[in-house]
Amino acid sequence: MAWREESIMSQRLEFVTLASAEGANVRELCRRFRISAPTGYKWLDRHRSGGEGALEDASRRPKSSPLRSEPAIENAVLALRDSNPVWGARKLRKVLSRQGLEVPAISTTHAILLRNGRIDPTVGKKHASFTRFEHEWANALWQLDFKGHVPMHRGGRCHPLTILDDHSRFSLGVFACDNEKGATVQEHLTTAFRRYGLPERVLCDNGPPWGAPSATDVIGGRHTWLTVWLLRLGVVTVHGRAFHPQTQGKAERFHRTLKAELLSRTDLPDLRQAQVAFDKWRDVYNLQRPHEALDLEVPATRYSCSQRAFPETLPPVEYAPGETLRRVKHDGTIKCEGAIWRIGQAFAGEQVALRPASTDGLLDVCYGPHVIGRIELRTGAVAESA
Repeated sequence: MAWREESIMSQRLEFVTLASAEGANVRELCRRFRISAPTGYKWLDRHRSGGEGALEDASRRPKSSPLRSEPAIENAVLALRDSNPVWGARKLRKVLSRQGLEVPAISTTHAILLRNGRIDPTVGKKHASFTRFEHEWANALWQLDFKGHVPMHRGGRCHPLTILDDHSRFSLGVFACDNEKGATVQEHLTTAFRRYGLPERVLCDNGPPWGAPSATDVIGGRHTWLTVWLLRLGVVTVHGRAFHPQTQGKAERFHRTLKAELLSRTDLPDLRQAQVAFDKWRDVYNLQRPHEALDLEVPATRYSCSQRAFPETLPPVEYAPGETLRRVKHDGTIKCEGAIWRIGQAFAGEQVALRPASTDGLLDVCYGPHVIGRIELRTGAVAESA
């Protein structure tokens, strides 16, 4: 079975990086990358013995040719900076060291950039570092968001959809979309799920297509058909606080990097060329670009695929025998205790279970194992699950 034609080297590098992670299931990764097991093990063995250069098809040069003269080192620093104009001295030094070069100290690398007019000496004073919370393992949370929209010079606008793993900052996809509709998101999420498996949760903002304006009298008011589909897959959707974009701080930071390193420097002719540019930049971001929050390691070194494979057939919603079940009507309502309760149109046609809560007089409204809201029988009040 052959590799896909696009970005063959980057696919090989991503594959061997993920396959080298502790506890990785190499045969499962081969299936997700659509290669045979012998092919996967061949490239894994070559990478272990010879590094990145061993992944080339043709005969290769040595992994590195040590630069001994000071001008040659300075030229290497400047060439890498020119290829990545927003990288600072720490990132440049890390990448050149990884290539086997004897690179000078960070301060010296920074001085080379200053001396050659590659950076503004006042820029560094504008940014203050801080510590951000992160989940302790990969796939505990993915952050999803659209990076606004940008014009294309052949007409129309591109809506970049980004998917980021919270723990590793690994980019699971940057997709060039022509809209921000639920069907489009579902298509690209399916692509990511097939390769990387299912996360435990996804974090989104409160707007469409993953959020609906919450109403006080609707039990599942924030759910959309897209988040119901995710629940069927066992993926819980959580929402950032309204008017607090810092809740999705990593996605916001990722978007700033995407803008600085690509969008502000690249002319996007059309969606096809935009996707080519996104894929190329994503390879650099995941596999080459040192990340400040990861001690200058690349995101791929901290990411491992989910053990939960994507099911091609949507699993059924299961309930225990004898549970109190209600079918949600087309208008999003159910009848309980002689009253009409609004569950939400996102659940129309689905069955929900009514389970006694830990407090008397309260019923949990559940979709499979997931509590989507609560009914207070005495007062008639409803509350959406957090």
